[in-house]
Amino acid sequence: EVQLVESGGGFVQAGESLRLSCAASGFTFDDYAIGWFRQAPGKEREGVSCISNSDGRTYYADSVKGRFTISSDNAKNTVYLQMNSLKPQDTAVYYCARMKQGGSSWPLMWYEYDYWGQGTQVTVSS
Repeated sequence: EVQLVESGGGFVQAGESLRLSCAASGFTFDDYAIGWFRQAPGKEREGVSCISNSDGRTYYADSVKGRFTISSDNAKNTVYLQMNSLKPQDTAVYYCARMKQGGSSWPLMWYEYDYWGQGTQVTVSS
């Protein structure tokens, strides 16, 4: 059974940092890309970042470039999202997801992913 479990969310002040973790199981981790998405109340789900576990390529939304860093520990089957210089507009539920097999030309589009975690809340106060 494919499982993705997020952790690391919380409540922080603007300018502070958080590191989210996504623990994966039930599939060959090295064969898939993992993405991070977020959804704020009343807004559409937004692709934040993605990492290919086969070749290490990474992708970022313009809104987080230079502040967020995605990484992967293939030995632990875990993907991390280091979030620095957090802003109130980063407040959302953050989800990790597994990209469909075969890759994608649109790595930050939600419909390219087939399995999702339950989400973790990130709240950034001004």
